Formats: sequence, structure tokens, C-alpha cells
Amino acid sequence: MEGRAVYFVAPERVEVRDRDVPAPGPEEVRVRTLTSAVSSGTERLVYRGEAPTDLAADESIAALEGDLSFPLRYGYAAVGEIEAVGDDVPDSRLGSRVFAFNPHESRFLASPSELISVPDDVTDERAALLPTMETALNFVMDGRPLIGEHVVVFGQGVVGLVTTALLAQFPLGSLTAVDCVAERRAIAEGLGADEVVHPESLDAPADGADLTLELSGDPDALDDALSVTRYDGRVVVGSWYGTKPATLDLGGRFHRSRISVESSQVSTIDPDLRGRWDADRRFSLAWDHLEDLPLDPLVTHRIDVESAERAYRLLEDAPDEAVQILFTYRNA
Repeated sequence: MEGRAVYFVAPERVEVRDRDVPAPGPEEVRVRTLTSAVSSGTERLVYRGEAPTDLAADESIAALEGDLSFPLRYGYAAVGEIEAVGDDVPDSRLGSRVFAFNPHESRFLASPSELISVPDDVTDERAALLPTMETALNFVMDGRPLIGEHVVVFGQGVVGLVTTALLAQFPLGSLTAVDCVAERRAIAEGLGADEVVHPESLDAPADGADLTLELSGDPDALDDALSVTRYDGRVVVGSWYGTKPATLDLGGRFHRSRISVESSQVSTIDPDLRGRWDADRRFSLAWDHLEDLPLDPLVTHRIDVESAERAYRLLEDAPDEAVQILFTYRNA
């Protein structure tokens, strides 16, 4: 059977190509994709050619083969329906809705162990946000916010917004969301931020932030994050800058401030938590929050996968309009 897949073929060039999808092997299933979410951060780096080509696409995701050099298929948030099963897979799996860390393509093969069942009360669109929610949970778990603390979140893209929504549930002293785009600041306020500001208008909490999360994807923002963090505060860096260098002023206040700077990436769990937490427990928590939080305003565009080029141009040319883009597959 023939499917359609998105290929990144050169900087700022994508193509939608035919791709053969055979019948599933004995221990495989074939999934028909219903929707998939575009990662505005990671996929923009790939689209621009700013991802390091000597880095594996993702060693933790079997469907992402090879490195990040062109041409490549990419994406990791597909929701679909099992339409065929191999001889050793129970027929009862037919018709099941599943989530897969899989590139943007209309059909694909997978082992059942690589798929995550979508709860009945979670819509397809909400299910496509599973990696976003899992990532946001990881940021919050790494940040370990405490009661009464002042928290600042730089970057209100979709991951930053979901992180803000999670932090708004804590009894914090204050929660400030920082972004250049007014529309995103408005969404952040609706999700519970106490204050929403443009980076150029940001005043640190009176004694500085106890916890600062840098999720903007802009290396320059890391210096700003350090500057608003108080003595002995924490900075969690969730951004992936790709090949963009970060230049930091560490010769002044930082030198005596005992600020800790930590990277956070969803493929691993904090070593201090691994005795009690694993990926399955984190997924279970992610499904609960996907069902409960008011995340509908995050989805700003639904674009047929055949028009994939339009999606990435939107992220480049109209970041004030595009927050979360979903691909649909009605015509693929």
C-alpha cells in the first residue's frame, strides 16, 4: 500500500512524497494516521537546517532513523487508528486509537509495544499533544517549584504555554510568562499566569525569581533568564538551540550568585526520581492533564499534510498567528 510522507529535503524546503507501506509482518500493525502535531521548536530547527547533522535524530525513538542531515523524515506526535494487524497480533487491536512517536506520514508500520493506547475520553487533537504535555511535566519536575516561590517562564510557544498551565496549579508566590508575541501572552494569561510581559518590559520579582525556565529557543534569552534569577535560584534550560551558540555574561553578578543552571530534556527522568518515576507513570499523568486543562486555544491551525510547506512557512513568517499546527490526513 502507498502512503504519503513529509520529507525535509534542504534548508526551508519540504516535500510530500509517496512512500511504500507494506502489509504488516507477523508481529506488526499498520496505522492509518488521523492527525499529527508539528513541533514549532524542534521542527523549525530541522526545517531551517540549524539542527546538528552529526546528532542522531532521536536514539529513544525507533521510527526516527539516522541523523539530522537532509533528506529526512521527522516528527514525533502521530495519532492514528490500527487498520491492519500481523498474524501474531490479536484482531481485537483493529480499530484501536493509538499514539506513536512517528514522523508525519499517512500510514506506517509499528510494533504494538511502540504504540500508546489513547484513552476514550481524550480527543485525537488532545492526544497529539502528548509529547508536549510530557515535556512540560518533565520541566516542572526538574524545576521542583515550592510553595510561595516566584517563577518566570521565558517563551510561550506551545511547550511554554503548557508549562505555564501546569505551574499555575501550584501555590506559587507569582508566575510570570515572558514572550515577544502579544497573542501568546494573552493565552498564557488565560492559562493562569499572574503577569504576562514582553521581554523588554520584564522587571524581576522584588528579590528575583526563585525558579526560571528558559523555553524560548532563543540563546539570548538565557542571559535574560540568569539576570532575573535571585541568589541561589535555579534556571532550567528546556530550549534546544541546535547549532545556534549561546553567549553568556558570567563575569558579573552571576559569579557570586550561586545560581544553578540545569538542562532538561524529556528523554530522561531526573536521576533523583527514577526510583519512583518511569515513562509509564509520567504518561499516565500526562493523559490526566491533557483531559483536564483548557488547552483548546493552543491549536491555531489545522493543515492538510499535502500542504506541509505552508505549515512551516507559517512558523517562519507568522509566529504571532501560529501556536500549535496540526496536520490532517483526509486526502492522504
